[in-house]
Amino acid sequence: MTGTREEDSKAVQHLQPDLVLFTGSGDGKRDVDGGGEVRIFPPEPATYEGVQEGGGTGLFFSGVSVEKNMDVHLVETKAGNKIVATFWRHPYARFTILYSHGNAADLGQMLDLFIELRAHLRVNIMCYDYSGYGASTGKPSEFNTYNDIEAVYECLKREYGILPEDLILYGQSVGSGPTLHLAARLSRLRGVVLHSAILSGIRVLYPVKMTFWFDIFKNIDKIRVVNCPVLVIHGTADDIVDWSHGKDFGSSQRKKFDPLWIKGGGHCNLETYPEYIKHLRKFINAMEKLSMTRLQAKQANPPPSTMTTSKHNKCLRFGKK
Repeated sequence: MTGTREEDSKAVQHLQPDLVLFTGSGDGKRDVDGGGEVRIFPPEPATYEGVQEGGGTGLFFSGVSVEKNMDVHLVETKAGNKIVATFWRHPYARFTILYSHGNAADLGQMLDLFIELRAHLRVNIMCYDYSGYGASTGKPSEFNTYNDIEAVYECLKREYGILPEDLILYGQSVGSGPTLHLAARLSRLRGVVLHSAILSGIRVLYPVKMTFWFDIFKNIDKIRVVNCPVLVIHGTADDIVDWSHGKDFGSSQRKKFDPLWIKGGGHCNLETYPEYIKHLRKFINAMEKLSMTRLQAKQANPPPSTMTTSKHNKCLRFGKK
């Protein structure tokens, strides 16, 4: 960028709507154009329902509410928002994937993928809707996505006893932001998957090599402190987030794993390629072997996470309708 500070900061307003539109943070932490907010685009209307049952809020997904291995949670964040999360249990799971989805989707649209991942990878899946998405309350923003994933992680620990060394964080597109936010804070995390991930908001538009003060989702800076294997998946024909983002992630990580470059793959269709599941399974198998080799060296008192538990994080589980 070569314009004035004002011109450069306003340039981020023109990101493709399939991804995100940046106009400032809206919470006082960062203001790009003098009073705006980060605007993300959840699908409207939401693709699943929330209903009132017995004076309380019971949440269910049309057509899958009888799924015996799926729990629905309403998780309160430290910002006071209540977000919807679902836990898909596999009876023989060794790991749990915490999945942060892309921009123009909500949980109702992702159900088939979660069922497929659970079956083929033999893992538990915890997924959630960001503030303002689906039946989650609040407004979408960068900082709310960080609050959201922290609250869901606390729910995983409390409700299911999931340890960091048994957890794989998965971020798709904009979901790479909250994924790397949490990954940078968990020293004993098992692994990370970055699927069509963005280096940062500005870098979606311009191939800059520095991070600007008004940038958002500064993922390229965070991946350098992630202390676990990272699998990068990207399509070579991605016209929303250029393939160069994936390649830069691959060269910046501390613990590398063979990346998956899907020839001809776009931004939103990588799951349809057979090598997608095949390579994910390879990654899961490698993480299992890594766990076995480190089992004897596991410390009795692992170092605590740098993220403190918030008294505001509440996780309510609902019965199935």
